[in-house]
Amino acid sequence: MHETGIESYYTVVDGKKLRFGYTTGTCAAAAAKAAVLFLLQGRAPETVRILTPKGIPLNLEVLEPKLTDGAASCAIRKDSGDDPDVTNGILVYAEARACAEPGIEIDGGIGIGRVTKPGLKQPVGEAAINPVPREMIRRAAEEALAECEQLTGLRIVISVPEGVEIAKMTFNPRLGIEGGISILGTSGIVEPMSEEAMAESIRLEIRQKKALGAERLIICPGNYGADYAKEVCGAEEGEVVKCSNFIGRTLDAAVTEGFPEVLLVGQIGKLVKLSGGIMNTHSREGDGRAELMAAWALKAGGSADLARAVLDCAVTEEMLRLIREAGLLEQAMAYMGERIEFYLHHRVRDRIRAGVIVFHETFGTLYMSETAAGWIAEMHEKRKPEGESK
Repeated sequence: MHETGIESYYTVVDGKKLRFGYTTGTCAAAAAKAAVLFLLQGRAPETVRILTPKGIPLNLEVLEPKLTDGAASCAIRKDSGDDPDVTNGILVYAEARACAEPGIEIDGGIGIGRVTKPGLKQPVGEAAINPVPREMIRRAAEEALAECEQLTGLRIVISVPEGVEIAKMTFNPRLGIEGGISILGTSGIVEPMSEEAMAESIRLEIRQKKALGAERLIICPGNYGADYAKEVCGAEEGEVVKCSNFIGRTLDAAVTEGFPEVLLVGQIGKLVKLSGGIMNTHSREGDGRAELMAAWALKAGGSADLARAVLDCAVTEEMLRLIREAGLLEQAMAYMGERIEFYLHHRVRDRIRAGVIVFHETFGTLYMSETAAGWIAEMHEKRKPEGESK
């Protein structure tokens, strides 16, 4: 059996070794490199070497090479390791063709979604190949060119024939990505971790913070929230717990460990879900962002046309823009924030004090509870340099 180089990478979860895998972006880049080499050399390589953004080198087997009508095509099989993934085992194809225009053009073919709504990482009309995979494909093609003669230009088309059906099991149609899957990945590597193991690691971190004397817990779903908590709230690295999608279970752990106060800081894309009582914000557990945003816009006095426009948006930034243009953003966010507080208090059964801050990178702070505002003032006061007037 061919060894790719990923075999020695694994994580241990609940006493079990779980294998790492590699992303569709890595497969697309490797397929592109193989196709360009095939185009230039007249024979397909048996394997291609790819260095992933994470720094892990892979040697991937090249499958189904075809040379027709001046174009070369190769495929790479996706291996998700032990991570549950609907794309595991699919073939990712790349076709390379010389063209007169200088540079490397990258596009999507059959089974690759096409962006139909604004606000995503690619413009409307473009193939749903995210920025990091695009750069990986470009670099891989350049490496192949460096090994052979230089061409004026290249056109590379990525396709996943199974992607048309697989996309129906994803949120792509809802996001305005039609006709197939997205080519994803930021590290090039898939690292498996069970939900239970991740939740347990969060509980352990909360327990440790309590043991070290922390009195207030600052919970953030991810890096954006953590950075915002540091910049706006004056929080320090050791005070923040990243809870991923497990907001409800993190609140439960805070109650169990006896924290008297919890501050939740997060981006609206996740926290708007809390206004509907969704405490696990992973997309497969529930979305409802557009429906909830439309509801708060209506409650703030928005029209049915505005609600319909919000429901048609793919991302929260577009929803916010529409609501702001209607002059209703502040009131809509107030209604949303009040409902988030209701569900926070319901989850902790009023056994601890809970505050919340909701923000967006472009629109800034969208909602800040009175409790959160008071805590921020306290934190800034405590961290004033000695001698500064209070």
